[in-house]
Amino acid sequence: MALRELGAAVRWLRENTEPASVGLPAEGRRRVRGLRREELAELAGVSADYVRRLEQGRSHPSAGVVGAIARALRVGRADYERLCALAGYAAAEGHVPREAGAAAVRLLDRFGSTPVFLTDAAWNVVAVNGAWLALECGAPAGNARDWNVAWRTFRNALGGISRTDERAAGFQAMLVARLRSTFARYPADESLAELVDELRSTSRPFDTWWRAPATAAPYENRAVFRHPEAGEITLDGNLLEVPGDDLMAVVLTAAPGSADAARLGEVVGASGKPAVVRVGQAGPG
Repeated sequence: MALRELGAAVRWLRENTEPASVGLPAEGRRRVRGLRREELAELAGVSADYVRRLEQGRSHPSAGVVGAIARALRVGRADYERLCALAGYAAAEGHVPREAGAAAVRLLDRFGSTPVFLTDAAWNVVAVNGAWLALECGAPAGNARDWNVAWRTFRNALGGISRTDERAAGFQAMLVARLRSTFARYPADESLAELVDELRSTSRPFDTWWRAPATAAPYENRAVFRHPEAGEITLDGNLLEVPGDDLMAVVLTAAPGSADAARLGEVVGASGKPAVVRVGQAGPG
């Protein structure tokens, strides 16, 4: 399975690499998209037949060959780490950090009336601010994994949040791509492996996205939050990196001057929720 996924990933990267980006001369209209197998082979110092067998999942490359292919394609760190992981070479050791440091918690506090929550790299929510709690759509339902965004998205979606089909697909693709990148960076994290295994075996959409050879793109998404009293509030979500703790902050904002902004202000102003709450609920990943 891993070798087939590795082959698919190499092929996708090859077909989506512009020749000029790797130093090849510009040509007229090309009959194939991206690089030819022969071109990648020459750049990586292997044979074209080897590239073909690799893409077909019939060759297990050495760590050196994985590095050579990554350098030939000039891929970023995330793609390199994924190729290493699929080939069976650990790109990093250790476990996903799950603690929010003091600076990260202060970040939530400073957002004030803007709903924000922090997750670790495996999408476990570790802290939320009062504005997020005021939306009243993120309460756990009693399962140990309720605070994991991936599990909630693919196994037990929150009823108070909805998206269009297009935006839901974009959200799922981004979420899985980032989780896959985390899986490559922390191959020794058993609880993360358990989460991924369960989602792949119980959610066909998750498994489909997992096998899609794409890397994480910048995240921006829109969702409708249904508050029990204020009704529907449309918010745009953005993702901020907190690199020191390897955390992510999901920030939700309403269009300035809109009815959604007014409803959000009323909800947050009347909630009386604490500024920041550390979730601290253990769960796989």
